[in-house]
Amino acid sequence: MAKSSLYSVYLTIMVAFLCILLPWSGYGLKLRPDFVLLLLIFWMLRAPHLCNIGTAWFVGLWMDLATGGVFGQYALAYTITAFIAIMYQRRLALFNATQQLLYVLMLLVIAQLILLILKTFSGVEVDGWSFFLPSITGVMLWQLAVALGLKTSVHSRT
Repeated sequence: MAKSSLYSVYLTIMVAFLCILLPWSGYGLKLRPDFVLLLLIFWMLRAPHLCNIGTAWFVGLWMDLATGGVFGQYALAYTITAFIAIMYQRRLALFNATQQLLYVLMLLVIAQLILLILKTFSGVEVDGWSFFLPSITGVMLWQLAVALGLKTSVHSRT
């Protein structure tokens, strides 16, 4: 298996960031997965020596600037999610595909919950359960990537 490079990590995160910046509207905006967080999770599981909690914090600040929301909300959500992802990174190699999928869903929901709490404290009204739709579509995108042969960890089994 080819080794990951720092260039490929940041290039893919940049592409994911550009996908977030596309002019989404309507149902597309409600269903849009957090491409950046998905790639951060992937790289933290695949190459934790290249993508770590510091990277998640920096990219989160970058997302805060791009989205124009409360400064630090994405940085906090990405950092806590990164910490949990890295904490269980070695165990992921022992998980089967369904367990990995549930693990990624848990990470995406944790990030969404943190954002929900911060948005609630800042006075932003939330649409209800549709706020968690990006977690569902993110897991579906993750499953598609795994089905197409993307290895989620260095020692992943199928």
